[in-house]
Amino acid sequence: MSLKRSFIHKLPKTDLHLHLDGSLRMSTIFDLAKKQNVELPAKTEEELKKMIACTDTCASLEQYLKAFDITLSVMQTEEALYRVAFELAEDCAAENIRYIEVRYSPILHTNQGLKLTQISDAVIAGLKDAEKKFNIKTGVIICGIRNMSPEISLKLAELAVAYKNKGVVAFDLAGAEYNHPAKEHKEAFDLALHNNLNITIHAGEAYGPESISQALHSCGAHRIGHGTRLLEDRDLLNYVNDHRIPLEICVKSNFHTKAVNSIESHPLNFYLNYGLRVTLNTDNRMVSDTTMTDEYMLVIESLHLTYQDVKTLIINGFKSAFIPYKERVNLLNTALQEIEELEEKELKEK
Repeated sequence: MSLKRSFIHKLPKTDLHLHLDGSLRMSTIFDLAKKQNVELPAKTEEELKKMIACTDTCASLEQYLKAFDITLSVMQTEEALYRVAFELAEDCAAENIRYIEVRYSPILHTNQGLKLTQISDAVIAGLKDAEKKFNIKTGVIICGIRNMSPEISLKLAELAVAYKNKGVVAFDLAGAEYNHPAKEHKEAFDLALHNNLNITIHAGEAYGPESISQALHSCGAHRIGHGTRLLEDRDLLNYVNDHRIPLEICVKSNFHTKAVNSIESHPLNFYLNYGLRVTLNTDNRMVSDTTMTDEYMLVIESLHLTYQDVKTLIINGFKSAFIPYKERVNLLNTALQEIEELEEKELKEK
């Protein structure tokens, strides 16, 4: 089967690890800045891209996160949040992504006095309106921030619970991983779990497998964001595999944050071959200057994945979605039918 970009682009896909404030259009940042009288540190889109979009020289997760100071500066109004959410879903639909889970931390959008509910309503409205216009389904993941107080995480968990079944599908903990253990935010996770809300936690990216263990055993995570360093603890790796805990892998981002030293050294291939439920995601479309099609082409070319590997990643994405089981089955079956039709068309054209 063809592994050409045009074919990969057509395949139905998911993106389960996608940050709202890291996935704006460059042109939108300038337009919003103009409307809001926000002074940007660059005069042109090209200059701003050099400041925001990561390159191979990015040294750490902390350096990677600096770009968000710029994006957040124009995401402090309901209009901006609605627009960014709508455009993100539109951009994803344009490359045949059928389901996305958009994550963000509402607390980071309160600088101009917006209430958490106003922020939540704006983001959900943007995504829902995009669903009506494009062939895509969406969910929202509310994030606590590791380096903020546990009290803030608890408040955000309460918000996530309130918006459960109204667009929010899970609660997460993001931010600088080193020296900010997830267990300090346990009260927030307990609240989410006791209200039957899904949990995913950034872990095993900037810190070792003990961070993953803590996310699973202290905080009740159902999925792991990144999990790049799980390879360092084979017993935990087997636990994750046996319990079919999905890993939200973001290859290009992992290289930018130096969770891996090179693309070629990324453990994705081993995880796949070992049978782990690995999903492929973008993390931050703008900051990592990537798309889902880019991510698939990257792993095909650099990690030598086969078409069967690509199909497995796609199927894992649909299987791991935080939506009700029946909806998940329907979404997966529709995707499998679409894949089959694309395969038949591809064979006829050969």
